[in-house]
Amino acid sequence: MKLPLVIWKFSRPHTIIGSVISITTLYLYAHQSTEVINVSLLLLSLVVGITCNVFIVGINQVQDVEIDKINKPYLPIPAGILTLQLAKRIVGISLFFSLSFALYISPYLFGIVALSTFIGWAYSMPPFYLKKHHVTAALAISTVRGVLLNAGGFLVFNYVLNGVVAMPHDIRILTLFVIAFSIVISWFKDLSDMEGDSKFNIKTLALTFSPKQVLIAGNILVGLAYVFSILSSIKEGILFYGHILLLLLFLLNTLSINLNLHTSIKKYYQRFWWFFFAEYLLYLLAFVLR
Repeated sequence: MKLPLVIWKFSRPHTIIGSVISITTLYLYAHQSTEVINVSLLLLSLVVGITCNVFIVGINQVQDVEIDKINKPYLPIPAGILTLQLAKRIVGISLFFSLSFALYISPYLFGIVALSTFIGWAYSMPPFYLKKHHVTAALAISTVRGVLLNAGGFLVFNYVLNGVVAMPHDIRILTLFVIAFSIVISWFKDLSDMEGDSKFNIKTLALTFSPKQVLIAGNILVGLAYVFSILSSIKEGILFYGHILLLLLFLLNTLSINLNLHTSIKKYYQRFWWFFFAEYLLYLLAFVLR
């Protein structure tokens, strides 16, 4: 297999897609009061987001090779198509570019990315190994995705483009939704990994309680986040009706999972990410048509 494709698989593409969509949406919301799109700033920001993402998911794969041999044997390292040494190089280069370009854009962005990569490192590596318990795992993922990259990223864009440190109503609602959604991502991603997690004593929510209980709790939390978004956007047509549609689709999706089939759980989790993409795309559509 060619190296670019191996690196693409190593980067966990669904997380890269999520980062690209979220960064583009946040940038355009911050850009709305300026006249000309600063394409170079957007592109550099995307490079920062992508390389930061590769570092975080990559360091996890470097550390969890033995667990992935059980839970995700198709990943490049356990599948034998990427050496551990080369994976470490990719992770190191990604960290370098992420921090370097972030510092070039803004010292504030550098601080956000540095803290995000530290949390990503602590999530996967001893002595912290935050992923070992579902509470610290959820806090880590929601802090990076929701607080630092969503709220912090927008504030940096707004400051760099407009000289203003402020967050509009729409972005506050989006941030709260992403925080809730990220918590559930931390719960649901472990539903198909129970065998390896159990063997290595990783106390995920699915092992602490049961997959069914986790599924119910996660769907309730995301459902409430949709209801909150609907109630918060009553006067904003596209966001209001868009969230109603997404909530209906989300409820239909909850009926599609069969907890007795491993493939059904994996497909459900993949579809779950579609709603993460859709949330940002909805805000992007609302911005474009405003």
